[in-house]
Amino acid sequence: MTMQRTVLLAITLAAGLGWLATGPASVAAAPVNYKIPGEVAAFKPGPNLEVVQGNCTACHSADYIATQPPMKDKKGFWQAEVTKMIKVYGAPVDDADVGKIVDYLASTY
Repeated sequence: MTMQRTVLLAITLAAGLGWLATGPASVAAAPVNYKIPGEVAAFKPGPNLEVVQGNCTACHSADYIATQPPMKDKKGFWQAEVTKMIKVYGAPVDDADVGKIVDYLASTY
């Protein structure tokens, strides 16, 4: 009796999943069209700006940097952020550029 219930349950579930795949759940939704807003922030002028633009904008906009919270230890904060971008997110930043990026960010933001 238990075996019959198990088989019956399996057949019922399979039929239900099959209906879901071909029934109302599979009806395609209408495409959504949207326009991404333009860039509203720009990097501030400063030494090593071109290094920052060449490295940081590959992954995110200037908005991301401009919206970081105020901090007391700017150099320490930006060193940690740049290190995180490299080690956690895989940012392809040359070792020679790390100090330049940190100095720019600490002196500009």
